[in-house]
Amino acid sequence: MAKFLIELPKEFKFSTDIPIRITDLNYGGHVGNDTILSIIHEARAQFLQQYGYSEKDLGGVETIMSNVVINYKSEIFYGDVVNVSVAVANVSRVSFDMVYLLRKNQEKVVAEAQTGMVCFDYVRKKVVSIPGEVKNRFSK
Repeated sequence: MAKFLIELPKEFKFSTDIPIRITDLNYGGHVGNDTILSIIHEARAQFLQQYGYSEKDLGGVETIMSNVVINYKSEIFYGDVVNVSVAVANVSRVSFDMVYLLRKNQEKVVAEAQTGMVCFDYVRKKVVSIPGEVKNRFSK
């Protein structure tokens, strides 16, 4: 199967360290694919929090993930600390992508990921526009 190309930005303005717990391991003795998704979810939450946002309140609107791509590069084990760099890309009227670069030991790339995020009204079950303040912040 061909890998999906993730276009990494030249600069990431946010990163966070996430330690690997024993419960993050799968039957192969390394971090499972579901854990990588949880790690990028945590990094996304921390990224948004730095602006005073959350997935449930992004400048007055909520978000929903429309897609995810993860390209695995190397194994991660118990005791490793994963540094996750996060950036926003492809901002449109209603959606944006979040790009993630995961490294261990501050250098070895273990995964690259991208999530498509859409602004969504859960009550009306409809896509809504990104608030102007958010669009301006994420477009910089």
